[in-house]
Amino acid sequence: MRRVIFHIDVNSAFLSWSAVKLVREGKPDLRLVPSVVSGDPNDRRSIVTAASMPAKKLGIKTAQPVSMALRTCPGLIIVRGDWAWYKQCSEAFTSICRSYSPVLQKFSIDECFIDMTSFTGKRDPVAIATELKNRIRTELGFTVNIGIGPNKLLAKMASDFEKPDKVHTLWQEEIAEKMWPLGVRDLLWVGRRTEERLVAYGINTIGDLARLSPASLARLVGQRAARQLHDSSNGIDDSPVETDYQEAKSYSAERTFAKDISTARELDRALFNVACIVAHRIRRDNFKASCVSVFVKHSDFSVVQRQGQMARPTDVTALILNEARRLAGTVWDGVTPLRQVGLGVSKLTHETDLQLSLFEDPQIEYYRQWDREYDALAERPEDSRVSAFQRQAPSPGGRKKEPEVLTFRYGSGEEALAAVKRAVREHRTWKFTRRTFPDGSDGFELCENGNPVERHCV
Repeated sequence: MRRVIFHIDVNSAFLSWSAVKLVREGKPDLRLVPSVVSGDPNDRRSIVTAASMPAKKLGIKTAQPVSMALRTCPGLIIVRGDWAWYKQCSEAFTSICRSYSPVLQKFSIDECFIDMTSFTGKRDPVAIATELKNRIRTELGFTVNIGIGPNKLLAKMASDFEKPDKVHTLWQEEIAEKMWPLGVRDLLWVGRRTEERLVAYGINTIGDLARLSPASLARLVGQRAARQLHDSSNGIDDSPVETDYQEAKSYSAERTFAKDISTARELDRALFNVACIVAHRIRRDNFKASCVSVFVKHSDFSVVQRQGQMARPTDVTALILNEARRLAGTVWDGVTPLRQVGLGVSKLTHETDLQLSLFEDPQIEYYRQWDREYDALAERPEDSRVSAFQRQAPSPGGRKKEPEVLTFRYGSGEEALAAVKRAVREHRTWKFTRRTFPDGSDGFELCENGNPVERHCV
């Protein structure tokens, strides 16, 4: 499967965002007249931080002193930058982008990458990008350029083609036609001094650079820079789209059984296992939860789910487990075989100053001490003891049980990927791959020696 990466870049971001705010206030659109954004419109020593297209056509450039811009265009409109508003606009457009793919990396306040590899399906990436571009324009009032490529480098290069409000592709087979004729300075990461040095040796275009051997290039710019320039000019870039961690809105874990279970004891054991995992994770992240949900999946794949509200937020395993046991009695008839059970908590809070209840369980300190010992023994964020037991405990006949895969569910791709990275750092023999699971969910599968160990799903 070919990687599909989008680079989304807001056109003249600060100017566009300032214009949107003024238009909403009933004022003229800055984008239609020569205008710029600067730090202090009354201070001619300020520099231009953004310019409208009409201003750019007059020769006004970013980082130019306002005094020089005014000499070029005496009637230039100058507005002060509004960073609080810019942040709102940035969050709004990245939120729309994240709705197309949870695997999002912010590159700056006005641009981001999203990995669409697992989210295009059978649709044309250009059609999806056009829909995304138009949605941002309609809902937020400003335009973006979207570049599409098999990696971040080519997607970024593509988004810099003709502007504004455009979608461009730059696949590997299009490099010779679309990228190589460009000037060497147009290549990402090539600065003015590097450009001057390359041009002095007759390397004027990206194509010239691509055809130069790394050894010859190293004599001009050094070994390290030569490798990067050679790879970039040939469209080579295997860097991942690294997502930013976002605070969780819920936690859940589930267990899929190697063989359907049909006894209350087996169900209770499974609930205990997943309750330990979920409670440990919310304690690790300094949360307490007041809502518990339980679901069971039958052998015919039908699902029954219930949730309940606890009297007070808690991170105590025993209290979460007791609520889960109560809910389990409402979702299972005690007879129908079960292939999967899951437990989740939500309505999270960081609140620690909770009023003590007159009816608090007298065993609460014992429960908390048990949790402290459990957390101290846990070797990593998830419960390694439970997963190891489930994978390796021998059956009564002396043979090892068929492996059971521990599954975690997250509210976003960022949370899932963050958990996977933690696990791989702590288990060097584990490898992970992105995949779509039989139930239709997307996520990551962790394997050890080719055998599935955990699944982290969105």
